[in-house]
Amino acid sequence: MKNYKLTLAILTVAVVWGTTFLSIRVAVETIPAWFVAGIRQFLAAIIMMVILFYRKEFKWIGWKNLGYQIVFSTLMLVIANGMTTVAEETVTSSLASLVSACSPIVVFLGSVAIGLQKFSFRALVGIIMCFSGILFIFWDGLNDLSNPDYLVGVIFLFIAILGWASGTIFTKKLNIQSKNITLNLFYQFLFAGIVQLCFAFLFSDSYQFENWSLKSISAMLYLSIFGSVAAFFAFHYALTRVSPVQVSILAYINTIISILLSWLILDETISAKFIIAAILIIVGVFIINYNKELFKRKKIEIK
Repeated sequence: MKNYKLTLAILTVAVVWGTTFLSIRVAVETIPAWFVAGIRQFLAAIIMMVILFYRKEFKWIGWKNLGYQIVFSTLMLVIANGMTTVAEETVTSSLASLVSACSPIVVFLGSVAIGLQKFSFRALVGIIMCFSGILFIFWDGLNDLSNPDYLVGVIFLFIAILGWASGTIFTKKLNIQSKNITLNLFYQFLFAGIVQLCFAFLFSDSYQFENWSLKSISAMLYLSIFGSVAAFFAFHYALTRVSPVQVSILAYINTIISILLSWLILDETISAKFIIAAILIIVGVFIINYNKELFKRKKIEIK
């Protein structure tokens, strides 16, 4: 008998996270980026709180664990998610998704630097392919970097990658095991939401709420409910049924979906060089993260 829940979970992660960059781009059309990021995380925290109260699992996690969650939230949500959102005010969603796809490379290099992983010839081939892809992206667009807004957007994207990679390595290094993911997520979302909303009022030149379009508001709500909550639960459900390596392949599908939707819905230009860059980066990341377990079935323990 087929596991329809698993299929639904995998499709949810692939499709929803594949639409995240598109949704951010739509949201920041009329809403300042830090407001989009802050409201997204704050609403996600409220949803998590409701779930926790319903399960009667809401409680204090202790100062030590709170410290871990704040560090993780700062790196993964405030910096990575926040900077990506700000970047999409000036760069296309397809470019943002493709550059963000390079984050596993930074995770790998950082892990090698602190001794969590070993370097290999295969990894070198993957890294060369990824950087070749990045060169293809910006080769014809070097003149665009003379535009200060575009340049800042690109810089923010790479800062976002560093934040995501640092958060991933931080978790690996400390080998943090979560007994209640929902509870930890509540604290992470709440902290990120408060910080990003403070940034919104500090750094937004104009936040006239009457100018926020219904389309942008809908995109922001979609990001909060589906991008931050539903996809996350689906992702962790999938992890209980298949290996982490198998689930990681969704990252490649997300990038393809994101680029395709940006072309179909936002009419973003996708050149032949951009497609070549996407192939190089995706294949490069795949080579680095390839594992024999990728195509093996994981035994499901029935409890």
